[in-house]
Amino acid sequence: MFELDLRSRQPIYEQLVDKLKELIISEVLKTDEQLPSVRVLSSRLTINPNTIQKAYRELESQGYIYSLPGKGNFVARVGRDGNDEKLPRLREELVKILSEVIYLGMTKEEIIKIVSEVDVMIKGGAKSDRS
Repeated sequence: MFELDLRSRQPIYEQLVDKLKELIISEVLKTDEQLPSVRVLSSRLTINPNTIQKAYRELESQGYIYSLPGKGNFVARVGRDGNDEKLPRLREELVKILSEVIYLGMTKEEIIKIVSEVDVMIKGGAKSDRS
């Protein structure tokens, strides 16, 4: 599925949250698709089940997944509905990041190109060749 960097300063559960978000946003994991159980993912990644549970709780609180008692965790339908609190916060973060990259010399055209690449990637088009 993916690998985690055990030597990173970023906590493992945060890495897991980021990787799962990436898979959900790029639609590798589809809406209503069941995620691996805590036990299965724990053994695949050889990390503590509590770490997986913590990541799943975080993803659920952010609206990326939902859980059904006794059935497991599933990818949530993500849309503009219900994101009224999240979008302003992300917009603020985006403004800070854009301010910094412009200060460091990135051009408006380069930023627009990146936005276009991400838009194509998220809508299921060709993957970005920037890797």
